[in-house]
Formats: sequence, C-alpha cells, structure tokens
Amino acid sequence: MKKSLTQTISNFKHLFIYLAILLYLSCDKEFNISFSEVHISPKNNSIVEINIPRASGKASAAYLINQSIQQNVISSIQIGTIDNQNTQTKSINESVTNFVNEYEALKRDFPESPQIWEAQIDGEVLYQSKTIISIAITSYTNTGGAHGNLKITFLNFNAENGQLIANKTLFSDIDAVKKIAEPYYKKTIEDKSILLNQDQFILPSNMAYTEDGLVFLYNTFEIAAYSEGIIEFKVPYNEIESYLLF
Repeated sequence: MKKSLTQTISNFKHLFIYLAILLYLSCDKEFNISFSEVHISPKNNSIVEINIPRASGKASAAYLINQSIQQNVISSIQIGTIDNQNTQTKSINESVTNFVNEYEALKRDFPESPQIWEAQIDGEVLYQSKTIISIAITSYTNTGGAHGNLKITFLNFNAENGQLIANKTLFSDIDAVKKIAEPYYKKTIEDKSILLNQDQFILPSNMAYTEDGLVFLYNTFEIAAYSEGIIEFKVPYNEIESYLLF
C-alpha cells in the first residue's frame, strides 16, 4: 500500500512537471516575434548612441520589422539628402560612420568652433499582441543651431507578416475615431499655444497601441511652437475598441 501510494505521488510529480513544460513552451510560442536590444555606438567617439529593438523569430516578418526600424534610424542621423549622396546609406553602422566623419571634417575646417554634434536614438516596444506590434523610435540630433531636434516616430506592424500598417488601416471608421479623439485633444491643448484654430482638429501622423489605450502624438512644430514641446493624448480602449482592426 505504501509503495503504491509512493508510486502514485511520483507519477503525479512527473505529470506536473510535464504539464509545466508544456505551459512554458506554449507561453514562449505565444508570439511569432520576440525582441532583444541592440546597442550601437562608435568605439572612439561618444557623439552617437543608439539603442533599438531587434526582432527575431518568424524570419520573413522579423526581417521586414528590422528593415523598417533601420531605415528610420538611418534617416534620423542622415546628413544632407539622398540626392547629395552617391549611394543611399545601407546600414546603421554606415550612417553612424558618416555622421561622425562629417563632424570630424567640421572640426578640422573650423577648429575654433565650440559646436558639438550629438545623436541619441532609443527604440521601445510599446505594445505587442498576436496581431499588432507598436514600436516607438525617439531620436534627438543636434548638428548646431539654437536647439537640437527631438522627434518620436511610431511604427505599427502586422505581427503576422511584419508589414507596416498605415494609420488609415488601423480603423474600420477613421472619421468615428476622430470624433472620439477630439475631446481628448481639446482638453490636452487647453493651456497650450496652438498654431491651428481652436476648432480645427487633425489626427496626427503618429498613433500607436499601448497597454491601456491608443496614443496620439504630435511632434514639435506640427501643431505648436517648439516651446510647447511634444503634445500627446491617449484614448482608452473601451471608447475606441469597436473601431480597431487589430
């Protein structure tokens, strides 16, 4: 009897371990895509620092996500325009090298200049589900002038195939979403000096999913002077979820 009871307990232990492993594996495979952080900075120069997420997992989707992030970073620290370059920069490391080389050339030509260039780029996964991934890329660059350029870009991806999702295809009825968002916008700008008319409301180009609602963001100069900074507001999901397609 004692031996039988011991055997039964042992069997239950093995069953529990087996179920725990299955649960772990199922949770681990909940998403097709996972992310790790990548740090990029020149070895002998600290004027550029980049920290961005790198997608892995489903190869085709991860590739497209990484390509979109890469192009955003490259455009953030690109000096001049594509037309002024022989070829388009193809990698983040190459764009970092170009940025540093341009700064060092400036210092050689104008050694007395106190001007210091800098570039800081940080990426963050704001939200991830089986259908959509929202990533924020925050870039700050300063290549002289009265102040640097701070910009936040939201990238929304189809979690299945890695394709970028256009804002208009986030919703089943974008006009209805606009009506819901407008009161939140007006409350946010109550104490701000806005370049638009008070009764004029346009949806921003930056929208993203978060854990507790959809965030709408205007970068500096989009609807207000630089001194007002970045303007953002959030609409809770319970007010907008019936129009969300992801």
